[in-house]
Amino acid sequence: MSFQFKQFTIEQDRCAMKVGTDGVLLGVWTSLESNPQSILDIGTGTGLLGLMLAQRSTADQIDALEIDEDAYEQCVENFENSPWADRLFCYHASLDEFVEEMEEEHYDLIVCNPPYFVPNERETDIPENRKKARFYDSLPFEDLFESASRLLSEEGELAVVIPFSEEEKCIAFAKANKLFPFRITRVRGTITAPIKRSLLQFAFTKQTVEENELVLEISRHQYTDAFKKMVRDFYLKL
Repeated sequence: MSFQFKQFTIEQDRCAMKVGTDGVLLGVWTSLESNPQSILDIGTGTGLLGLMLAQRSTADQIDALEIDEDAYEQCVENFENSPWADRLFCYHASLDEFVEEMEEEHYDLIVCNPPYFVPNERETDIPENRKKARFYDSLPFEDLFESASRLLSEEGELAVVIPFSEEEKCIAFAKANKLFPFRITRVRGTITAPIKRSLLQFAFTKQTVEENELVLEISRHQYTDAFKKMVRDFYLKL
């Protein structure tokens, strides 16, 4: 069940959502040019994003937030077993509780790979932990942007990965909280496939938006040079 990266291992048998391309993409894509010294991962799951950003950055404070108890405990173990255990800490709480508790705390960078599936009538028997990890109503986008705006420092930035279909809606929610995109990368599986994901990074100041596209594969398991370049410091076989 474990997922082995070059510098750390993710145990994930107790987590509803396993290591996936969305999280890895956000971990490698997020710009660290502002040299953040305090980072928060909202809805961390396995702790993947915190670990990736610990490897990539010099931040001395990397916090993670997880509401599900099993995922929280597994995240703590993954943090403790990593080379950066002294810089990583996971909180077991809801986002609302965390915002109230950390009223005086502000972060230079917040990252989030939020749940975005909409449940349907056939999915009534899904375990509760999987619902929290997968379904939009456990962390609505509007709540995410409102909370992030309260937790960010004045120069702070927010980076998310979302379905492309939700991009305009999320930009509107962000704008309502005085956050504006300055980087947007839209992701396709192959060159002929429709755009499936959007990677967005926001700040409190309006800037010229850097927009581009990323194609992941030439064909099944034949990855593009652009994708391989992004993940080469993490994936063992690329």
